[in-house]
Amino acid sequence: MDKTFTISIYSENNVGLLNRISAIFLKRHINIESLTTSLSEIKDVFRFIIIVKLPEENVKKLIQQIEKQVDVIKAFYHTDEETIFQESALYKVKSSALFEERHIQNIIKESHANIVTVSPEYFVIEKTGFRNETDRLYQDLAPFGLLQFVRSGRISVSKSKMGISEILKKFKSDN
Repeated sequence: MDKTFTISIYSENNVGLLNRISAIFLKRHINIESLTTSLSEIKDVFRFIIIVKLPEENVKKLIQQIEKQVDVIKAFYHTDEETIFQESALYKVKSSALFEERHIQNIIKESHANIVTVSPEYFVIEKTGFRNETDRLYQDLAPFGLLQFVRSGRISVSKSKMGISEILKKFKSDN
């Protein structure tokens, strides 16, 4: 049975690694639901967060293949229950809606979103939350002239300790 998993990959920041990792998914015909990369909590170590829907046995095999990549330090997988996660979204809306439709101010307030910029032509709202929350705000704003919309991939941290710092210390002492 397919389940949503968050795959965390700690790696060196080398050219071509994303291509090699995505090739692993491509060869297995696995769709990536979300992909985010950033610096990690460790200096010079980067983290990929990839969301997939697969049976757990397939995720275990996928992790093994990912860890075979030279630049990958360690890969982990977690269920939604084992992580704390959020997404961020930006909504660009016609400014006339903000001034002419008072109801839109209530929508923004009730969704706990923030207005990040206002110009004569448009204003931009930022919302951080779960996918269903950013989707709901999208639906609420669409009638008012949504000019642009973008959502980040999932960002997450595990509830349990992953021990990547200890793995790195051991790796450095072995070399």
